[in-house]
Amino acid sequence: MGFKYLLVVMCVLVWFGSLSFATSNNGGLMRIGLKRRILDLQSLKAARIKETVHHKDLGGVNENCCDEDIVYLKNYLDAQYFGEISIGSPPQYFNVVFDTGSSNLWVPSSKCIFSIACYLHSKYRSKISSTYTEIGIPCKIPYGQGSIFGFFSQDNVQVGDIIIKDQEFAEITREGSLALAALPFDGILGLGFQDTSVGKVTPVWYNMLERGLISHKIFSLWLNQDPSEEMGGEIVFGGIDYRHFRGDHTYVPLSKKGYWQIDLGDILLANNSTGLCEGGCAAVVDSGTSLIAGPTSVVTQINHAIGAEGYVSFECKSIVHNYGDSIWESLITGLNPDIICSDIGLCSNIGFNIMDDVIETVVHNKSWNGSQTRESPFCSFCNMIVLWIQVQLKQSNVKEKVFKYVDELCEKLPNPPGQSFINCKTIATMPHITFTIGNKSFPLSPEQYVLRVEEGCSTVCYGSFVAIDVPPPQGPLW
Repeated sequence: MGFKYLLVVMCVLVWFGSLSFATSNNGGLMRIGLKRRILDLQSLKAARIKETVHHKDLGGVNENCCDEDIVYLKNYLDAQYFGEISIGSPPQYFNVVFDTGSSNLWVPSSKCIFSIACYLHSKYRSKISSTYTEIGIPCKIPYGQGSIFGFFSQDNVQVGDIIIKDQEFAEITREGSLALAALPFDGILGLGFQDTSVGKVTPVWYNMLERGLISHKIFSLWLNQDPSEEMGGEIVFGGIDYRHFRGDHTYVPLSKKGYWQIDLGDILLANNSTGLCEGGCAAVVDSGTSLIAGPTSVVTQINHAIGAEGYVSFECKSIVHNYGDSIWESLITGLNPDIICSDIGLCSNIGFNIMDDVIETVVHNKSWNGSQTRESPFCSFCNMIVLWIQVQLKQSNVKEKVFKYVDELCEKLPNPPGQSFINCKTIATMPHITFTIGNKSFPLSPEQYVLRVEEGCSTVCYGSFVAIDVPPPQGPLW
């Protein structure tokens, strides 16, 4: 049975030995709600949602069902979920993404005058707030293909019914090369850790805990994927809304300080292993990322199985043609797969160069394009081909069939922009893709990993998987 909803629960019970949290008996449930709109290609590229959601607009919501504080979210194209907060006195309202992949709160500033994006979004005006405190320290926050620039300020921030007094945040004055104009939200409220916060600013949810503003050390996200429902989802600070799931949650410990990072087991395509994560991979739970990002070697196998469009690599095909027999013989004779590509001269003997900041690069920057390794493309392709042949050997496939399959994979490499078109008519025949978390299988049906976009009288379908390559020891990373 497919899951109708995706529920992510964050338990805030670790790495806070130095903090003393008070528990308030008055802690409430805070919801922020999501809205959905019809998908179309033009909107996917540049549309913006201007309306806001208020409790009175959400029919059928029982506001007295829980004791936590809840903020309702809007659903933008089934790809971004954001909700309303306010800053200052009197309150100034902003739509923000609640992002577990970053840690800072930022909104556009009234001092942003040379950016078109700032004129298309709500701007914070410090002069009209009686609770504003000037800080003025400049900051630069990197995201994706560019950075945003501004300075730090301090004011009261209201999230749902909770008011966080004297919260430090960033006023953005310049967007750099980041195309904020096309985004439907005004800013980002980071739910990551202070270790990764630019300027080491205390995140909003830290202050909620330290000041006893929520009764339980938990926040949870419900993302509604049902296009027929008005509410797009909610984020709950201080608890869980039991109306949005059945059964029991699977709790897993965080594996790295500073990120919502967990250990991930094997990824199955139908019932077959994709090979790379049999011994375990790392995964970062990032509520601000629209797609599922994973190693090229696995995403390519997924794209092949679901018929997603990709690009042809002649370097990849040439390695199969020139070195395929050598790789095959090495694997058959039991040579260590990790040294095969070095043995035939396509990789250096030192293997991957270690990049200490690689996780910050791929998570904080939200950039999924290209490889983070410093090896040559031939080395990367060789290692992928070794893995692909290994996977096929475990399925007892004959050499001719294996080489045909690997050659086809070289024609299905993920597109760098991240958009992979799929034939909508074949969705019913696509396999389930299963992630193993906490020794439990979580299958995704084709209906759950395919994004449908309406364009006039036709429908365009995209795959939800993009490539990102992080070398050991930080990776492989999802």
